Amino acid sequence: MGASGRLLRAVIMGAPGSGKGTVSSRITKHFELKHLSSGDLLRNNILRGTEIGVLAKTFIEQGKLIPDDVMTRLAFHELKNLTQYNWLLDGFPRTLPQAEALDRVYQIDTVINLNVPFEVIKQRLTARWIHPSSGRVYNIEFNPPKTVGIDDLTGEPLVQREDDRPETVVKRLKAYEAQTEPVLEYYRMTQHQHNSVVGERRDSAARLRKFKSQIAIYGLGLNLFSPL
Repeated sequence: MGASGRLLRAVIMGAPGSGKGTVSSRITKHFELKHLSSGDLLRNNILRGTEIGVLAKTFIEQGKLIPDDVMTRLAFHELKNLTQYNWLLDGFPRTLPQAEALDRVYQIDTVINLNVPFEVIKQRLTARWIHPSSGRVYNIEFNPPKTVGIDDLTGEPLVQREDDRPETVVKRLKAYEAQTEPVLEYYRMTQHQHNSVVGERRDSAARLRKFKSQIAIYGLGLNLFSPL
């Protein structure tokens, strides 16, 4: 089998506020994987005004979800540049059609799901307040301001982002659960059906499994779907 058959293909999933960005950073650094974040990719394409970026922006401005085929085209276009690398997908696939499309092109070896209780995420996000003009971030639990609701340096009032308000956080988490639960169930089923692996891929996936015990250090639960 060629070199591409020895490469690890992994997906990480987690609700907003689950710590997925931090964990992805640690995984990609420790296991030497290329990290592909669909959110970063989307913002980059919109900023550069690419054809797919302009298309995606029209849906965002209308308050609509970006269609599966657009997100799939965006991810696949970037993955073509990573054929010689091990990679970790972050934020894609988000829906069942996206997962099925990905599976038709790539064999996914390992799916990492950050299983953090929604109450923990809600508490974490709603405790965050910012100073608008400077961007300073405070957390009521871990990094509180000296005076409640007031910026330490300027004395100006702190605000809570719309996305961090309790009612908004609950809506986001429920939407995420409804959208991604079919994806998780799909991977629970399909990851038990892949049996053909080669030595180097087996070694890489085994190293990822070891990360499951290490992840407890960061206070996160983790599910690992892998045939290896």
